[in-house]
Amino acid sequence: MLVGVPREIKNHEYRVGLTPASVRELVAYGHRVLVEKDAGAAIGLSDAQYLAAGAGLVDSAEEVFARAELIVKVKEPQAHECRQLRPGQTIFTYLHLAPDRPQTEQLLAAGVTAIAYETVTNAAGGLPLLAPMSEVAGRMAIQVGAACLEKSKGGAGILLGGVPGVAPGKVTILGGGVVGYNAALIATGVGAEVCVVDRSLDRLRWLDNRFGGRISTLHATGAAIEAAVRAADLIVGAVLIPGAATPTLLQREQLQLLRPGTVLVDVAIDQGGCFATSHPTTHADPSFVVDGIVHYCVANMPGAVARTSTFALNNATLPFVLALADQGVKAALRADPQLLAGLNIHAGRITCAAVGAALGLSALAAREVLEALE
Repeated sequence: MLVGVPREIKNHEYRVGLTPASVRELVAYGHRVLVEKDAGAAIGLSDAQYLAAGAGLVDSAEEVFARAELIVKVKEPQAHECRQLRPGQTIFTYLHLAPDRPQTEQLLAAGVTAIAYETVTNAAGGLPLLAPMSEVAGRMAIQVGAACLEKSKGGAGILLGGVPGVAPGKVTILGGGVVGYNAALIATGVGAEVCVVDRSLDRLRWLDNRFGGRISTLHATGAAIEAAVRAADLIVGAVLIPGAATPTLLQREQLQLLRPGTVLVDVAIDQGGCFATSHPTTHADPSFVVDGIVHYCVANMPGAVARTSTFALNNATLPFVLALADQGVKAALRADPQLLAGLNIHAGRITCAAVGAALGLSALAAREVLEALE
């Protein structure tokens, strides 16, 4: 199969869909890989390394899109990229369609097969291609939140770890999944006081055991969320419903519950965000203030640590890329229910029920999806 890797063009996005090591694996299995020149240059992956791995270099993304059967990216295709997609082509990347009707409509019109990293599952029901970036984003949430707490950034001027004689800052994490766990790991590491709120008692028990009582946990009711955010200096929105729009956990009027200079880090912004006052921002202009509350809502947080993120992502995605290339896209999807869960759009139809429900559009039932792949 001919696999294509364009350079990412989203604001301050320096990750790349395939590393030279991944290219080498594909070539060893008999596939051809086209890489746009300088696709990995920003993170120290040179064109020479790609050539040594067996890739063919092309001058433009337009050539990648025109020639490749399978496009492997990191972030959702931008409007300019969507216009270059064609029927029969497959794109494998993060899509986050639930809050993004324009992108969804463009992909439907293009007639492509669009497989989303974030809805591919594993046998245990986890999200193996979302997990590595959730680990990065969870850890980063405390790093960027601590910076936003600085007075010059609009924050309350609080050091999360405190100092002798001064109490540490308080961190509330809404959601105890992969993002929440990793945020708690870093927050406790710097000495903050941490509370995790989640609706799963089993998950709260796991977290309590994992941290040995060093964090507090609350079952997610409206009252519990209000109590937890009232006490917080930094609030991390870490809720995820696979493929679906994120539920809103704080309405604008509830910002009155927070002290001025409190920081909200909305890791869920890719799926619409946890807070009613959130809107996507970029690494170039990452935060804004509403009613005295600092919001950090960068939609591609792991892109800030692009080298680490690229290698972590490739570790997870490469087996699926190899399966798609080795077996052919339709056969690979039919053979693997977990990969099939990642199929969001096929030949002008939505194939993910959660995406259809979020956008108020019809979606094929599971049986119809399989029939469409025959």
